[in-house]
Amino acid sequence: MTKRGERVLDLVEVMDRLRSPGGCPWDARQTHASLVEYLVEEAYETVEAIEDGDDAGLREELGDLLLQVVFHARIAQDDEGWDIDDVAQGIVDKLIRRHPHVFADADADTAEKVEANWHALKAQEKGRESVTDGIPEHLPALLRASKVHSRSASLGENLPEVARMEQAEEILDAVETEEELGDVLLAVASLARSRDWDAEGALRQAVRRRIQAIVEVERS
Repeated sequence: MTKRGERVLDLVEVMDRLRSPGGCPWDARQTHASLVEYLVEEAYETVEAIEDGDDAGLREELGDLLLQVVFHARIAQDDEGWDIDDVAQGIVDKLIRRHPHVFADADADTAEKVEANWHALKAQEKGRESVTDGIPEHLPALLRASKVHSRSASLGENLPEVARMEQAEEILDAVETEEELGDVLLAVASLARSRDWDAEGALRQAVRRRIQAIVEVERS
């Protein structure tokens, strides 16, 4: 019987062979930058398998995504002096630090408290002045908005209410499922387009205003 994780070591060995002299010329010439398109593609294909409920497809796509992690680590082993063990050790240490309610004596008895603690600890570790620091500027606007909301939850009642919240609640009172929510969002995008408005850009600007409001609360 194989020990859990052994096949991951097999993947590391296969990548070593591919990147070593006498291996694969294509694999040997890849860089972090040249693999970016594949990393992004595999991530999106993984999301697609999840949304489709494709269990076999998800298993395959996770393998492709894992390959990208091992590939980048092997490149770093050649060029930067760190390897897959450093990657694994880093995430192990991070998980232990970010779960003091499991590995230490901190209190977090709900998922919301766990998430708030995670973001607070992350900001402290990285020396960030705001919980919103580090959210990629070029994320799709809707995803960025969600992340800003999630990370700022730890500020609780100190935050001002989101603009137009009352109007949004009136609309969502008539929505019962995520499918219907999708239809509403699509309708908003369509109406915006009919008026020559950029829905993505408008939301991006609203998110920037929200981040500024969060930073002002944190400073005060």
